Amino acid sequence: MIFYNLFANSTYLLFSFFYGIKVVGLENLPKEGRVVICSNHVGFNDPILMTAIMPRKLTYMAKKELFKNKLLSAIITKLGAFPVDRETSGLGAIKTAIKILKSDKVFAMFPQGTRTKEEDLDSSKPGVAMIAVKSKSPVIPVYIDTEYKLFKKIHVTVGEIIDFSEYFDTKLTTEQYASLSKTILTEIYKLNK
Repeated sequence: MIFYNLFANSTYLLFSFFYGIKVVGLENLPKEGRVVICSNHVGFNDPILMTAIMPRKLTYMAKKELFKNKLLSAIITKLGAFPVDRETSGLGAIKTAIKILKSDKVFAMFPQGTRTKEEDLDSSKPGVAMIAVKSKSPVIPVYIDTEYKLFKKIHVTVGEIIDFSEYFDTKLTTEQYASLSKTILTEIYKLNK
């Protein structure tokens, strides 16, 4: 945790110096207990930014290719990342995420699965809602507004809890999970209005 805090604090200072950061709505993040944070994904720096601004330690899925380099693998593992194979169904990664959440931690992910500049509600993945529902976790939507241009302020808006508790003990289809994931993405983009 010392390495994580040192990284988070130092990157916050760097982001503040090179860009400037304005975060609104952090009070919406529960201070304890399991929660899934879902954000739009505009750039490579998004996971680093999220780590820097969130007051609780985050865990992530990261593409397995990032773990091929031993040094990088050691660093991102200490920062809470675990590998996911984007070429397969990803069920192993989903199970890992659910296990993490059931130990009352914070799991952060990007519903679109890859970086995108455009608002595309149909690009959300069903696994996002599946993780939230099967782990019985609330979801916090986050909108990142930045182009990561030097000295241009980064705006981050943290939305209110999305409650899927009505589905917690229900068997859902892949299509229903996809619909719920689309709801999450819709709520994320509403934060930019």
